[in-house]
Amino acid sequence: MQVRRTVLILPLFAIALTQIAAGQQPTETAPAATTQTPAATPAAAPVWQSTTVPAGGGKPQDATKPAPPAKPEKPAKPEKAAKPKKAEYTGPTEVVVLPPSPMLDENGSQRLDPDGKPMFNPPLKQQRDKKGHPLFDDKGKPVYQTAKDPGYDEHGKKIHTAKEKAPKLVPVHIARGTFSVDGVVGKAALNYDISDLKYLYMYVPGMGVVVVSNVTFPGAKEQKNAFNGNTLTVTVMEHKLELASDNGFLGKKPESAFVRIDRESTLPSKFPVVGYGTLRVAPYAWPGAKPNAVLAGTLPPPPLPKNLQPTLLVQPCPKGQTRAAAAVKAQPGATALPGPCMVAGAKGATGSTGAQAAPVPQQNLGR
Repeated sequence: MQVRRTVLILPLFAIALTQIAAGQQPTETAPAATTQTPAATPAAAPVWQSTTVPAGGGKPQDATKPAPPAKPEKPAKPEKAAKPKKAEYTGPTEVVVLPPSPMLDENGSQRLDPDGKPMFNPPLKQQRDKKGHPLFDDKGKPVYQTAKDPGYDEHGKKIHTAKEKAPKLVPVHIARGTFSVDGVVGKAALNYDISDLKYLYMYVPGMGVVVVSNVTFPGAKEQKNAFNGNTLTVTVMEHKLELASDNGFLGKKPESAFVRIDRESTLPSKFPVVGYGTLRVAPYAWPGAKPNAVLAGTLPPPPLPKNLQPTLLVQPCPKGQTRAAAAVKAQPGATALPGPCMVAGAKGATGSTGAQAAPVPQQNLGR
């Protein structure tokens, strides 16, 4: 700030002039005193130009502007009512599990595994709900698991079933097939539609049953190039068994066959028999051949002798009936034939109990 000094010159000059006019010597005057005036303060700004600087800095605010209206306070939220505690579950905690049930085939007979042992469906288990509790329907009956809806586990998590890859099937179609032993035809007019080849059976009197498959199995020996085009040729006990067909068996390239002979199995037949099935042990299946299609432009051949015509060893059971346990062997070393048909659930039926039903007559080969 600059300090303004003001020298009082005019009053001293006036006093000197007065003394000269009166004939007096002008007196020495002391040097003019100087006075320091306080620093000039800036004039107050007009009211309309007054500003206010915020305490935290920033852009000045005009003090004349009206302050923004205060925001109305939000009304306090009403306190939420406390949720009532969930009632504790007092129902049953153990799920119902049904025992395994017999697995039946398309004819209503007990299904057997390749080793001839009975097969059963897995135990049927009750479903659980989203809370992990046993599930019941509106009538109070247990709801059981299915392949598409297994329900939830004990922790309430959804059970996801893994998708199983369908097994690869080996279809075989035998058309106008012949079965020969050492070059002699033992069976003809064989016509089988096999959706998935497991085992082929070739029975020769005095030799037993020869079991053949395209994959290895216990007790079987490999014979290379046995499946060759439309023929299957195996050697058993120095005898040549050949099964021929108008259609190919497995493919264009030769493939091995796995062969096992069951010398203990015999059939009440004087002539060779051919069959197929899913068992590698007795009792074997001996399905009858289907009629062959008539070829266009050809004359029908004379009828085959009865001993060459394939027939059913045992007729299939009617719908709703199943096979009883195996019948008693007719003679030592003979294969026991399947029991008679009876109503499912009857006493003596495979895998069931109840009253025994009347047997159904059987039809043997060679008659």
